[in-house]
Amino acid sequence: MAKVADGQFSKVAVWVILLLLIVGLTGFGVENFGGSVRSVGKVGDTEIDINRYARELDREMRALRAQAGQNITFADAQAAGIDRVVLQRLIGTVAMENEAARIGISAGDGEVQRRVLSTPAFQNAAGQFDRSVYQFTLEQAGLSPVEYEELLRTEIARNLLEGAIAGGMVAPKTYAEVIVDYLGEQRSFSWLRLDRSTVTAPLPEPDEAALKAFYEENIDAFMLPETRRITYVWLTPDALIDRIEVDDETLRTIYAERDAEFNLPERRVVDRLVFLDDEEAARAMEELASGATTFNDLVAARSLTLDDVSLGEVTAEDLSGAEAEALFGADGPGLVGPVETDLGPALFRINAILNARSTPFEEVREQLRAEYAAEQARRRLAEQISELEDLLAGGATLEELAAETDLELGRIDWTEGSSEGIAAYAAFAEAARQAAPEDYPEILPLDDGGIFALRLDELLEARPQPFEEARDRVVALWEAAELQKILRAEAEALREKIAAGAPIGTLGYPVTVETGLTRDAFIEGTPPDFVARVFALEKVGESAIAEDAPAGAVLLAQLTEIRPADRESPEAQQLAAAVRDATVQGLSQDALTMFIRAVQNRAGISINQAAINAVHAQFPQ
Repeated sequence: MAKVADGQFSKVAVWVILLLLIVGLTGFGVENFGGSVRSVGKVGDTEIDINRYARELDREMRALRAQAGQNITFADAQAAGIDRVVLQRLIGTVAMENEAARIGISAGDGEVQRRVLSTPAFQNAAGQFDRSVYQFTLEQAGLSPVEYEELLRTEIARNLLEGAIAGGMVAPKTYAEVIVDYLGEQRSFSWLRLDRSTVTAPLPEPDEAALKAFYEENIDAFMLPETRRITYVWLTPDALIDRIEVDDETLRTIYAERDAEFNLPERRVVDRLVFLDDEEAARAMEELASGATTFNDLVAARSLTLDDVSLGEVTAEDLSGAEAEALFGADGPGLVGPVETDLGPALFRINAILNARSTPFEEVREQLRAEYAAEQARRRLAEQISELEDLLAGGATLEELAAETDLELGRIDWTEGSSEGIAAYAAFAEAARQAAPEDYPEILPLDDGGIFALRLDELLEARPQPFEEARDRVVALWEAAELQKILRAEAEALREKIAAGAPIGTLGYPVTVETGLTRDAFIEGTPPDFVARVFALEKVGESAIAEDAPAGAVLLAQLTEIRPADRESPEAQQLAAAVRDATVQGLSQDALTMFIRAVQNRAGISINQAAINAVHAQFPQ
């Protein structure tokens, strides 16, 4: 079907699918107490249609699954409050529809007609409104034209009311100017770096009492994480591969079965543009030949994209006789046609020619051998699972399992973040995380087709590492802390000299000069708050200190220039426009939110919880 689609046809199909998604649950109803419940509540005099609630909930579920990249059950979504979010949003929408009806806002027949005629889902291949397509599409969605047009009329009226409430907001000029002045201000400064290389005196030597005191004062730095002492057995396909014997006859059979993979026919990368008749196709080809237009221009003139007309890679077998003869008879890339196709006369553009490719058996023998051996190893492992499970069920320990089978025995002190050996497997990490001392071992799969079983022998809670074991680290951290004290004291002394009138460049240290930086600037090799500290200074000549403890350094900066933002610069104008747009958007949304709340309070809301529960019951739990 992908080849048959020619843009307009595929576009109609896409819009039909979208419309079906929007109104496809129209027939959804809930039988309750012998009758049919059609709404989940009311706002004023306007009902909240039960099908509409179901559609909105289904759409939110689909979006949630797409965002998470995995299946999300309705129970999970409900626990996250998705159903309440959808209902509240729908109440707000219906409240606006009720208010529009109350004050007499309505869309005229002309506007409804314009919307219907311009909807792509109701147009034919020529891009024109087609009543038969219109009626067919609505029939498939379970709607009559009258019902659909009434829904459309209600939506237009609601949009008119929302536009009246949210429109006309103006951002205060001063607000944008303040933001531009703040973000556009530039500062120049000079700075120097103090670290171990700038300290001439040796660091003091700590005694045992000082180290133990430091250890006690900073005990959080010497905590060991929760540790799970685990015994496990495991076996991977790689451990069995060397035992798998593979003969050439088997490999040649596999090679023959995968002939289409190793021996590719000639292919051509092709675009196809179909026309309504031979005359139109011939005229287009003449324009292309004369240079009056391009293939891309013809595509755009039909309101199509290159994706709409692309056939991708095709072989002669993929095409009809006439198409194959025309395309594969061409000497190279270029335009071909007109050619008669199942869809009508068409022009083809050959974008590339991919030569036939043949890979001899000898070149892929080792690849096939490795793949076949790995597959056989996985099968042998799978065949052993039942036997291993029986042994465990019969009371065999992991140690006995390792002694009697191919499984390898191992032990690990597992913590969050362990990644050596078997701990690199996500399945093992999850099993280790969930294991309890009373659990019986069970055979579990690994991602590569391997298997394992584990037993939790001991659970060690988070605890301080004993001083003697941590002594080397205590010494290192103590020395780093002492170095920071020395560097900080030196920076304070230099800062006093700057305050007394000595420029930073005269202090005897290498100085780096920064010019015209804004608040969002970052200087490599400096702590994250360094530039912010400079911008906190109020006057030229003042200095600031920033510590970079992880790097064992202290930075000292002196402000040399404050340059106000240039409100007339293109960057400032662009920023001001963005601020105004964001402000207007925020004000409009706030105004609309407050209006909806007022409308809801005035009209009153009633909810049919039984109907809501019935809708929820229709979703897979």
